Amino acid sequence: MDISVVIPLLNEEESLVELLNWIGRVMDAEGFSYELIFVDDGSTDSSWEIISRLSQEDERVRGVRFRTNYGKSAALYCGFERAEGDVVITMDADLQDSPDEIPALYRMITKEGYDMVSGWKRKRHDPKAKTLPSKLFNATCRWASGIRLHDFNCGLKAYRKKVVKSIEVYGEMHRYIPILAKKAGFGKIGEKEVTHYPRRFGVSKYGWERLLKGYLDLITVMFISKFGRSPMYFFGGAGTLMFLLGFISVVWIVVAKLAGGRPLTNQPLFYLGLVAIILGVVLFLAGFIGELVNRNAPERNHYFIDEEM
Repeated sequence: MDISVVIPLLNEEESLVELLNWIGRVMDAEGFSYELIFVDDGSTDSSWEIISRLSQEDERVRGVRFRTNYGKSAALYCGFERAEGDVVITMDADLQDSPDEIPALYRMITKEGYDMVSGWKRKRHDPKAKTLPSKLFNATCRWASGIRLHDFNCGLKAYRKKVVKSIEVYGEMHRYIPILAKKAGFGKIGEKEVTHYPRRFGVSKYGWERLLKGYLDLITVMFISKFGRSPMYFFGGAGTLMFLLGFISVVWIVVAKLAGGRPLTNQPLFYLGLVAIILGVVLFLAGFIGELVNRNAPERNHYFIDEEM
């Protein structure tokens, strides 16, 4: 099979039929073999009834329904698990992403050798309350990850099948799939400018509260990428540095006191040194406990194998 299209959705009953027909026209014109995987993230409208009807009418349409709203990352994870195409395309169900981009994305993966291609909505048809936080978020991601993408959170992306089978998306991590892919060894990540249409149906599912969640998840994914297998390198290093600074400060103050200086209890630096020693020991123990947890984790020896003879 050439392409799997994974479409997470929440209350998009008005756009599903039109989206299916649009994708079908593009696929038929290019002669692609394909499947559509709709993941209903706990919709309260008639989205699931429409998906059920569409799957009965077209065997290429598949559906997954959550009992409640788990979020886009969970929807993508379930879609990736079921995808069978050589190239996996993700897009939103609100008709703001254009299926006309699919052939070019497919060729970038199969002909140009990219592991992953992310869409870039250079001209967006969203309110300022959504675009301004997005620009700040993307700038931070570029700085933190070193991946030169303009739009990490664009829903329109293309992946080599190996990529989606090698990464685990959870929480709000769908924003950081390029970082997860790079961590898994898929370094050829490209970008394509794509058309972004104004929203015609429904309302946006994203608000300012997701900006905070996004930054917290960015810290998480960057930490896991660097220290996930060896937490002692971070906690042990920070703890050792803190302990040494505190120890040197306390020794210096004690020596000064023995030489006729001020009493220890009159020097704030003495108490700061003691606090630094205690924090250093706590951080070192946190790293040690992290190593024990990591040692007993079932995936401790899970490595990304590209090929095997």
